[in-house]
Amino acid sequence: MSVKIIIIRHVPQDKEEQIRPLLMQMRSAAHTQPGYISGETLVNYDDPEEKVVISTWKSLDNWNEWLRNPERRQLQARVDEILGEETLYQVYYSG
Repeated sequence: MSVKIIIIRHVPQDKEEQIRPLLMQMRSAAHTQPGYISGETLVNYDDPEEKVVISTWKSLDNWNEWLRNPERRQLQARVDEILGEETLYQVYYSG
């Protein structure tokens, strides 16, 4: 069963330049992972500092493998350090 991962980040404008390359590296690496289907980034119209990523994976196991991937973990740690908060992940499936 495929899953959708919702990733929410609050990225202040003054940190956007630091974060963008890390997020692009993470997305590029995700594209090569088994089970990755698609991803899109949305910006909150009323609060442009809020970014939401919707990532689709073939299975929860595929997502969990990516979540444990050392490259992803290193990039994510840098993102969280710059933002000063942990990134929120939510897992959904079609009901």
